[in-house]
Amino acid sequence: MEGTGRTDEQLAREAAREDSDGPAFQALVQRYRDQVWQICFRLMGNAEDASDAAQEVFVRLFLHRGRYQQKSKYSTWMYGVALRTCLSMRRARSRRVRRVQAAEITPEMVGQPGEANTTSLRIDLQQMLNTLNEEDRALLILKYAQGHSYDQLAEMFGLSVSACKMRVSRAREKLQQRFPEIKND
Repeated sequence: MEGTGRTDEQLAREAAREDSDGPAFQALVQRYRDQVWQICFRLMGNAEDASDAAQEVFVRLFLHRGRYQQKSKYSTWMYGVALRTCLSMRRARSRRVRRVQAAEITPEMVGQPGEANTTSLRIDLQQMLNTLNEEDRALLILKYAQGHSYDQLAEMFGLSVSACKMRVSRAREKLQQRFPEIKND
């Protein structure tokens, strides 16, 4: 691969100087194609929307390649672009359909405490997360499914670290209030 041996930050600087999608930008796309698709899949909820979102992320990365300021790692900046792209695309979708479906979920649909293991739950985590607002949902997914640190989340969301911790805690509390049958182990 063309970008082997160079850091993401070096490739980003080179990509910003390139007139088109030259070898430095192509190397970044190759390095991050799978990770961007995975984060888009988790945030969008299905493969088709994830593919559309990932393509849009790389278009935005290309168009804004000169905006990377190297205040954080390139990967953190890129994940922030992916996050904002997915949030924007999810907001553009019909909210009413998703909200109506989420509103129809009741604690009784979850099951009784101690009744069974995770395979017998009648509601899945995706449906539970869909009861949250877009940013809270994204925060939980990026924190717990993608394993990002609070520092990285703060950079992506443009928040302080303490504000990030508070938002994650409040989002978890909302889920626990809405679904008290789910134990927090």
